[in-house]
Amino acid sequence: MRQAVDIAPGVTMPLLGLGVFRIPPGRETEGAVGAALEAGYRHIDTAQAYGNEESVGRAIRASGLPRAEVFVTTKFDAARSDPVLELERSLERLGADHVDLYLVHTPRGGPRRAWSGMEAAFERGMTRSIGVSNFGVADLERLLPVAGVKPAVDQVQFSPFAYRRQLLEECRSQGIEVTAYSPLTHGEELDDPTVAEVAKRHGRTAAQVLLRWAIERAVAVIPKSAHRERIVENAAVFDFELTADDIVRLDALDRSGAAAIAVERPWWTLRGRLRRVSRTARRRLSAGQ
Repeated sequence: MRQAVDIAPGVTMPLLGLGVFRIPPGRETEGAVGAALEAGYRHIDTAQAYGNEESVGRAIRASGLPRAEVFVTTKFDAARSDPVLELERSLERLGADHVDLYLVHTPRGGPRRAWSGMEAAFERGMTRSIGVSNFGVADLERLLPVAGVKPAVDQVQFSPFAYRRQLLEECRSQGIEVTAYSPLTHGEELDDPTVAEVAKRHGRTAAQVLLRWAIERAVAVIPKSAHRERIVENAAVFDFELTADDIVRLDALDRSGAAAIAVERPWWTLRGRLRRVSRTARRRLSAGQ
């Protein structure tokens, strides 16, 4: 059963990775990465903005695994100006001489702004491949005509509830692979009746069904968890398959309108931040907090 996808010449990315977004640096990040590597994960996704690259690097070294066996992704903080300088700093924190994939974290400042620096980092051998994150179709259409090196990956919010069909189709037509962040919807949709029914019929958890849905499209997933039991549970997605009917029913859960955009709330913009705060306030109000 397919467990990896080729993203660039000589570069293969595991379809299952651990995301460490919002996992505090230190013991918590090191524990999560260590547990993931013990459970068989070979893909760790971090970012300069997460503040935990150093902990990721320590955990990888402590695992005893050869560096070549662990696929490491980090992301350029688009609030900064120089992708090469920032990757040099990332490599120092990671204790590595290269990463496997370096992404522009957001199209902040324009989708073309950072790309020449990303290409420079690639040409210097600091990263084996480069790509983007949170880029929609319109962003890709602006970037691709000036890209000497085509993005290998676009990392976007993606799940049955955010089935961005137009964006996925555009990426595939351009030879760009997709990675799904928030594939478990931050836990918000794990009790959805359709997901629950499919999970029950397969003797699986709702989380495993959501991850499997993406993997069957050769879309990489990077579920975030700091809990060993959930990390292990999320790894058990390569020994079952969804039926064609399951896929159709899960596809129908989409609320994005088959979106061409990468995320509904662009959190790197002022409007996105305000919408995010408003959404959090509504959740707390409904929870009686």
